[in-house]
Amino acid sequence: MSTASILERFRPHHQELRVRLLKSFAAIALSTALAYFFIEHLAAFCTQPLFLAAPTLEKLVYTKLTDAFVSYIKLALLSGIIVSFPYLLYQCWMFIAPGLLSKERIVARRIILWSTGLFIGGALFGFFIVLPKTLSFFMSYAGENLEPMPKLGLYLTFVARMVLAFAISFEIPFLMVMTTVVGLVTHDHFTAKRKYFYIAIVVLSFLLTAGEVTATVLLAFPLFALYEAGIIAGRIFISKQKDDGETPSV
Repeated sequence: MSTASILERFRPHHQELRVRLLKSFAAIALSTALAYFFIEHLAAFCTQPLFLAAPTLEKLVYTKLTDAFVSYIKLALLSGIIVSFPYLLYQCWMFIAPGLLSKERIVARRIILWSTGLFIGGALFGFFIVLPKTLSFFMSYAGENLEPMPKLGLYLTFVARMVLAFAISFEIPFLMVMTTVVGLVTHDHFTAKRKYFYIAIVVLSFLLTAGEVTATVLLAFPLFALYEAGIIAGRIFISKQKDDGETPSV
């Protein structure tokens, strides 16, 4: 088969992918613009855990003229990604859906709902559970000889990294099921290689939380549970396929 014929064969998929990507970028841009409209409220919401962890702290500082503006842009972009995530996931599955059987499409819709819930749940867990504990630990070093002066940009970057780390990491079951659906791996593979994946989870948690021990532990243990949930979900999906006598079209 010539290169030209191969390109012609995949041209419809390329065009479909282009449309899905354009819609995804448009959703992020629109959500980011909307988030920037409420940026003062978002910034106050994000800084509240810090002021609760350090009641004597009155304000954050910035040392460069552009720091506040750039920090607000980053915060708006992060908020835009989080808000548009369900739509991004929808576009992803709409691109994959033509290769799935009718019953698998129904399952795919449920997976979208569950993965969206996992993403939001991970973000909420990171912000309301892990972030306050981490900030309290760091701010506990303040005393007579040490006065904390957090910079706005660095703090918002820290919060963004923390929230995204938990939100993305909570997608592990979704990714495991999706790789099982398209036939890249089997659920038995995840079971057989469990100890290696556990090591990878610890390393990933350490990197995503910038080496903060408390946050690493608080991220790793939920991921262990989610990994096991991914194995169970993949097993259920394959069992349902066998009962229906169907195989996925890839």
